[in-house]
Amino acid sequence: MSETNGLKNETNTRRNGVDNQAFEMEEDNTNDTSSVQSQNKKTKKGLGSYMSKVSKPINATEDYIKSHSQTFKYIVLGILGAGYVAYFIAACVLNFQRAIALVVLTSLAVVATSFELLKKYKGKSISRCFRPAVRCFKIFIVLVLVLLLLWLVLDTSKRPEQLISFGGVCMFILLLFLFSAHRTAVSWRPLFWGLGMQFCMGLFIIRTEPGLIAFEWLGNQVKVFLDYTKAGSSFVFGDLIANIFAFQALPIIVFFSSVMSVLYFLGIMQWLILKISWVMQITMGTSPTETLSVAGNIFVGQTEAPLLIRPYLKDMTKSEIHAVMTGGFATIAGSVMGAFISFGIDASSLISASVMAAPCAMAISKLSYPETEDSPFKSEKNVKVDCGNEQNILEAVSSGASASIGLVANIAANLIAFLAILAFINQALSWFGGMVGYPEVTFQLICSYVFMPVAFMMGIPYDESFTVAELIGTKLFLNEFVAYEKLSELKSQRLSGMDEIIGGERQWISIRSEIITTYALCGFANFSSLGIVIGGLSSICPSRRGDISSLVLRAMITGTCVSLINALLDFVIYFNLTESSSLYIQTCYCICTYIYNMFFYSTVNNGTLTFEGSWNTVVNVTVYFSECCQCCGLNNMDICK
Repeated sequence: MSETNGLKNETNTRRNGVDNQAFEMEEDNTNDTSSVQSQNKKTKKGLGSYMSKVSKPINATEDYIKSHSQTFKYIVLGILGAGYVAYFIAACVLNFQRAIALVVLTSLAVVATSFELLKKYKGKSISRCFRPAVRCFKIFIVLVLVLLLLWLVLDTSKRPEQLISFGGVCMFILLLFLFSAHRTAVSWRPLFWGLGMQFCMGLFIIRTEPGLIAFEWLGNQVKVFLDYTKAGSSFVFGDLIANIFAFQALPIIVFFSSVMSVLYFLGIMQWLILKISWVMQITMGTSPTETLSVAGNIFVGQTEAPLLIRPYLKDMTKSEIHAVMTGGFATIAGSVMGAFISFGIDASSLISASVMAAPCAMAISKLSYPETEDSPFKSEKNVKVDCGNEQNILEAVSSGASASIGLVANIAANLIAFLAILAFINQALSWFGGMVGYPEVTFQLICSYVFMPVAFMMGIPYDESFTVAELIGTKLFLNEFVAYEKLSELKSQRLSGMDEIIGGERQWISIRSEIITTYALCGFANFSSLGIVIGGLSSICPSRRGDISSLVLRAMITGTCVSLINALLDFVIYFNLTESSSLYIQTCYCICTYIYNMFFYSTVNNGTLTFEGSWNTVVNVTVYFSECCQCCGLNNMDICK
């Protein structure tokens, strides 16, 4: 019986199984975990409901702000405007002389804003009022020509030298017309308006006192602004920035490129370019695309400006593409301009030359290659300015600096190559010339004879025209960097008081010749830029590579003519400034005589080359004194030796 019971129990055990303690513990843990998870879910659910209750007022506030965003925008703008008005009044009350720049900038902003509002709300009615005047355009042109001739007669009555430059302008226009691609299709409206705008800007900048003061102030501010480059370049290169070109001038390009990138990101450059192009478009009757690119060339380079109209290049006419390239050849980029200013070139002359070249480039371009096709871009509403892809201002700074690396490397490489080639060419010419008894033959000497008539027509005195002709030839066959570097060397020698001619070679040129030469050299039109333009534009629009290659040489020659016409008009206007030259010399002579009488004993009688008293603390006082001696013709006096 016991065995039978044991078998039954075993059988029951096999059927029902035995409880395993390990499985029981795992089951208990599983139950505990599920209970904890359920508690967590309840806790999260409770926390979520609590957060939703807390966030309801926040969400409601956010929705209210969004629905009334326009009102809040006006409130914030009103507060900022009131704050600026208070700041403006305080600045004017404390020191109005110091606040003149602020007053001018504020006035420009008010005028621009008022013009935008007037154009937006009353533009159509104003345009209807001026429609009758458009019909009298031919009469207006004739009247302007008569006034111009009358002005020339009166203005050149005492200085017939100005007529030489005016004749030079007419000669260039005649030559461009004779070699025009389509002489019968020439439209004279862009030519008259372009040259007229250039002439009016020149009158304001050079002849009027406000224009002189404004551009002189602007040039000084640009110099001060570019000096901030030293903070970065001195940290990276140390004392190398003192005497080495690569570490002194090229970092300015990096800095200026970053600044331009930031201005593009903020939309300031687009706004300014659009306004300038709008003025050129409504007066000269050119298409929005080509006008945008030419206006952009005032600030950016010949390969960067076409990026503004990148989407439209493939559909532009040949005449428009020619105008785009001519605008690039006739102007210089702002970043490169900064490098030239660091050489010592007059900043106000560089800025005014680049600004005046824009309308002239458009006018001369339409004379060299007139429009013979129908442009698909008749209205500015169909054209939008292409902007960058930067997401924030820091990215704009970084991308601008990165983009300048190629430009800096390209400039450095070209300078090394062209200066080396120039040295080789001069040595080869000297060797060939030595065979016939003329070892002094150089590339510069050949250019001085080839371009001397052009320099003379620009108003350069005959004895200085050969030196200026060298610079023009150097700029055309090499590049503008080499030419401006030589011009800065001539200027520094003049300022240092060096003799005008040493060993039969001219060491410096007059101030007037320096300014005219600055205008003549202002542009990228040289043979080394042909490859840059072809490569840059072809990469932007590969489908137009054939048209670009066929038009680039004509555009380069046209751009050269623009720079020379710019210099010719500058002399026609600038020479009259010397009407007060006698007064200027008399004033300078009085100052020199006063300094001579008052400080003679502190410089000569004490047997030293230094100044005593308060003059001892003046920086570069000997340089200023040498300039005054040159101005007054006192170089033979003991104090000036």
